[in-house]
Amino acid sequence: MGFLYLEQYVRSEVLDPRGCDWYGSVAVRNQATQQEVGKEKFHKSQHWGFCNNVRMLVSDAKPGIGGEPLPGQKVKPKCSTFPTGDGTDAPSWVAFDKQVLSFDAYLEDEVPDKSQENYRIRRCKIYFYLEDDTIQVNEPELKNSGLPQGTFIRRHRIPLPPPDEDQFYTVDHFNIGIDIVFYGRTFKIYDCDTFTQNFLRKIGVKLNPPGQCPEDPYMKTRRETLECTEPLRPYEPFDTLKQFLEYDGKVLRFFCLWDDSVSLFGDRRELILHYFLADDTIEIKELLPHNSGRDAMSLFLRKCKLPKYGPPGVYQPGQITDRTVLNVYCGLTETGVIGFLLDKYKPEKLEQDFYKDTDLAIGTTINVWGRKVLLCDCDEFTKSYYRTKYGVENFTSISCKAPPPPKIERKFPPYTGFGSEEDSLSSCIGLMPTPLKKNFKKLMEKDSYGNISNILRFFAKLITDRCADVDRLFVISYFLSDDTIQVFEPIEKNSGLTGGTFLKRSRVKKPGQEIFKSELSEYIQPEELYVGVTVNINGYLFLLLNADEYTLNYMEKNLDKYPFSNFELAMQKVKAEESKSIEIKQVFRAADSDNTMMVDYNAFREILMSLTVGKLIDQEIITIARHYRVPDEPCQDFDVLIARAHEYFKKNDFQNFDRLLANCVYEDRAKKNVLPRKDIRRLCKSSRLPLTDDFLESLLSRFEDSEGQINYESFFSTLNWRANPMPELEAPPYLKERCEEIWLGMPSPVPVKYINYIALLKDMLGLEED
Repeated sequence: MGFLYLEQYVRSEVLDPRGCDWYGSVAVRNQATQQEVGKEKFHKSQHWGFCNNVRMLVSDAKPGIGGEPLPGQKVKPKCSTFPTGDGTDAPSWVAFDKQVLSFDAYLEDEVPDKSQENYRIRRCKIYFYLEDDTIQVNEPELKNSGLPQGTFIRRHRIPLPPPDEDQFYTVDHFNIGIDIVFYGRTFKIYDCDTFTQNFLRKIGVKLNPPGQCPEDPYMKTRRETLECTEPLRPYEPFDTLKQFLEYDGKVLRFFCLWDDSVSLFGDRRELILHYFLADDTIEIKELLPHNSGRDAMSLFLRKCKLPKYGPPGVYQPGQITDRTVLNVYCGLTETGVIGFLLDKYKPEKLEQDFYKDTDLAIGTTINVWGRKVLLCDCDEFTKSYYRTKYGVENFTSISCKAPPPPKIERKFPPYTGFGSEEDSLSSCIGLMPTPLKKNFKKLMEKDSYGNISNILRFFAKLITDRCADVDRLFVISYFLSDDTIQVFEPIEKNSGLTGGTFLKRSRVKKPGQEIFKSELSEYIQPEELYVGVTVNINGYLFLLLNADEYTLNYMEKNLDKYPFSNFELAMQKVKAEESKSIEIKQVFRAADSDNTMMVDYNAFREILMSLTVGKLIDQEIITIARHYRVPDEPCQDFDVLIARAHEYFKKNDFQNFDRLLANCVYEDRAKKNVLPRKDIRRLCKSSRLPLTDDFLESLLSRFEDSEGQINYESFFSTLNWRANPMPELEAPPYLKERCEEIWLGMPSPVPVKYINYIALLKDMLGLEED
């Protein structure tokens, strides 16, 4: 059977969280209803009535009404409403939350069967929690006690000793100078803290005077023994705490160099020196380059104090020590005590000088256990440290890098004449000869594609004293993809010469080079070929007379390699003859007898050559003539144009006419089967039609109507060489026709047929047309 019991707690004056200032509250504990033999359970109404009566008695009997509050206590205005006990007011644990009474106590434990001690004193702390009357006992940890210390009794409500084991300890059971029993162990309370004293006085408890905790006899004997055997008495302090707290984590960093190249197999080694300001120790790490062949060590010198004069050698025991301890002998008496004494004079101690921060500076050489290490540089923190503390401003760094070793020129044996020079050289470089690696990037960029050939073609004449070879003409092709040259001779009937390939495609060496040498030979480069220059190809002299359209356009686009194709530079040479303006005008007017305002190329070349007295070369004259040329009119026969177009398509295997026609149908939104000329040209360019710009313009002009429209179906059907083939053209014989003015035997056609000399005179001399 359960029963309801009442516990009365007299509390000190505290601050109610709800604003009511009251103390002396009564906590009514309503435990689970139980049935006990011989006891009668309280009725609920009787229980709460009795609680209210007790609360009123406590409130009336509250000591110190109108008196002074406890020290440190906050006082609020009195609340006219007191707890009624009907369950609507705040519970008691809210008022006493986080308020604990602390008592100092000790416990005497008997120690049987030990001659050194009969009992042991164990100090404890008793905590009484006012919020729920729980008690916790803790034992402070004592060094080398050999006992499990810490929480002696966990926090809970502790019952009274028999015969009152049905009740629990309350605040009324505690005082100074009394014995209290917890589970059969007697704790003697000898003191408490200030808060506990004020609290107990406030609730009306008369405190006993505080006492002293007796000393443990075994710990006393042990302490005396340790004090007698302590070797550092009298104690000599070494105060390094201030330096540690001020400079902990602050490190000076220097970049160093140890030059060990004078020793056998030695070299220059780069180091990093760390100086720890907290304890004046030095640590050195090594910077190992890649593939150095050395094992990667964590430290070159471990963290320690570095002596200035090392290595010092081997010392006797006791020479290197901070303290010298002397044994004190007091005889063979029973009361004689063996003690120790610290030698203040230290006659045999060796003084060692260690490196300090004042000894380190850029350019200083320090001794690292016999190794001369040069300080070359430092970091920014180190510079600011020396600048602030010592006023140092000069931090000129020294290069740690070794001077570059003298480059040893590798000598190869001379070329033997077997195979190519590159193959012979590769056999000298490695045991397994490898073929020469070609410039694949250049090959892909300069390879022929579409109508872009990347081949420079020149008409050339053979310079020789043999009468049979004087009139021989050749076509020299320079391939930009691999810098090779091919020489071809046109076939001429009844000439007595076979013609054909004169020199197969290969690289051509420059003349005047030694054959059997160690270095690779130099070959003819594309910038060395231009109109008017004489080229030596394997002992044959060729005079370059003319070039095709692609070659001339390529030269004009790459003026950095071909300065003779620069129109501005060529015009500067012509403008230098401004003093001959009247003579120039008369010469051009005499050459233009029909007043057509243009002259042919041969006359134009002869006039400029005579006026400039050889200052201009053929390439510069061609550049000027191309700038002032009169556009050629498309006067070729329609069938000839279509046949030539079919020939180009066959050579390049171009068959995308259906795709071109489909693109035209897509562009023809009006469905009129016609498109503007510019749209047809754009579609042909996007499809990479293998025709030159001039030839394409000639074809478009033949199919263009009066409104500038072209019937795309008729245009591409005519160009389709498979659907509408044309008879092949017969190649005309290649005759060495000469120009009207025989000057160098240039083959026809000439680079430019007619030149507008009026525009030239306007730009050169500022002359106006009459």
